[in-house]
Order: sequence, then C-alpha cells, then structure tokens
Amino acid sequence: MGRKHRVAVVTGGGQGIGKCVALRFLEEGFRVVIAELDREAGEETEQEGKDQGIIKFIECDTAVPDSVEAMVEQAVQVFGRIDVLVNNAAVVKNASLEEFSHAEWNRQLAVNLTGYFLSVKHCAPYLRKSRGAVVNIASTRALMSEADTFAYSASKGGVLALTHSLAVSLGPEIRVNAVSPGWIDVSGWAKSSRRKKETLTKVDHAQHPAGRVGIPDDVARAVKFLGEPENSFVTGVNLIVDGGMTRKMIYAE
Repeated sequence: MGRKHRVAVVTGGGQGIGKCVALRFLEEGFRVVIAELDREAGEETEQEGKDQGIIKFIECDTAVPDSVEAMVEQAVQVFGRIDVLVNNAAVVKNASLEEFSHAEWNRQLAVNLTGYFLSVKHCAPYLRKSRGAVVNIASTRALMSEADTFAYSASKGGVLALTHSLAVSLGPEIRVNAVSPGWIDVSGWAKSSRRKKETLTKVDHAQHPAGRVGIPDDVARAVKFLGEPENSFVTGVNLIVDGGMTRKMIYAE
C-alpha cells in the first residue's frame, strides 16, 4: 500500500491537541482513526475532517481493555493497517490530597497511563508489520509541578518511563517516543458546545523564553516528525515542546 494510504490512530482525537494532530495527519494524506470517548466531539471532528480526507470516529474508552481491543479491530477492518499510534487521551482533575478520592486517582492513572499501555499492546501487531511508530503525549508536568496536580503529574511521569521501556522492548520494528507539551492554548480546539477562546495577556506570553504561549500546531509538528519513517534513528526520546519554560529559573522579585 502506498505512502498516501498510511493510517494513524489518535486517541482522544476529538478535541484539543488530539484533534489538531488528527487533522494535520489528514493534511499529510493519512487515513485517520479518532479513538474518542466523547461522542459529540468525535462526530464533530469526523464531520470536519471529511473535507480534508478519510477519517473515522470510533467510540472508545481507553481505560477499558475490551473497548481498546474492539477499537483497534474495527480500525484494521476499515483501513487494513496501522502506521502511527498517537496516545493522547487523558483526563485531569486537581484537588488537595485530603479531598482527592481514591476513585479519581485510579481513573486518572487508568486513562492517562494504563490506556497508553493498552493501546500500544493492541496496535503492536499491526505496527510491527508496517514498521511504524508510537508517539505518546506526555507533559512537562512529568518534570515539574504546581500544587495539587499529583495524580496527573504521576501519570505523565509514568508515560515517560513507559515510553523508553517500550522503545527498548519493541525496537527495531516499532519506534516509541514522547512529546511533552507545556502551556498550550487549546481553547479554540474544544468541541463547539464548550468552545470559549482563552484571553491571554502580554505577561502570559512574555514569561516564555520563546515569547509566546504554545498552540496545538506546535505539538502536532513534533508528533509528525516523530512519526515519519525517515527519522528511524530517533526512538526512546522525550521531545519537550514548551517554549523553553522548563529551562527557565524563576525567582520572586
């Protein structure tokens, strides 16, 4: 099958960074599967993407093994192969330690970490055939924190460890890398019923060494780079896309 028929699976592809990644793969001639739990968001993005290429929304809860297995089976039935898996689906809820429930902790770890494992597990046989790539969306929260983000930060730290472990375990047939976004303004990429443009200040932009807050396209370009077979010598890395914020020392004036 020719290059123009390569297939990308993007979990959480109905909104935010995942939506941008999915649509950019379409522009590159990929056929795209959106694995998304939010039906409204998934159907909306599928409809929008039809003007650009071949795209299919498959409802999926990445924390549930049977749901992931069924999604992958359906994707292969429809498109015949998988070349790139982008693990992006995630949930976040912050609260103080005393107020944070065990159930919420388990849910965040299940979606943000176990879901990545499950998606790779079920896509791996097809990625081996195509000598494909996995790109895990982590976060700079794996490296630094604000208060009360422990569940999200822990899950993203786990994603980084999972990434290098999978790269060693699945190579050379499958490359596995991560992208860690920093502050990315995704407000314009929410589903239409919840879309509300964020108001950013000069200070918001100026505190980044790059001079601005990030946009989803910044992440999508990084994902595209890591997914390209030409970059076959890059595996097991974490590409930080944060405008330089994690390199900046901050002192109270």
